[in-house]
Amino acid sequence: MLADNWQKSSYCGEGESCVHVTAGSDGTVRLTESGDPGGAILHTTPATWSVLLRALKENRG
Repeated sequence: MLADNWQKSSYCGEGESCVHVTAGSDGTVRLTESGDPGGAILHTTPATWSVLLRALKENRG
């Protein structure tokens, strides 16, 4: 089960697999998906997360 501080993507529709993100206590950004919230959790740096978000927004077209 996800902790209270996980945030669901604003692009998530009802019933879809969604990305959840939270700040880790170690300064990382943590990501998981709603289909298996207790499964794999990706840890990345805030800088890398920012680059990914910027690239996604630029390529939305």
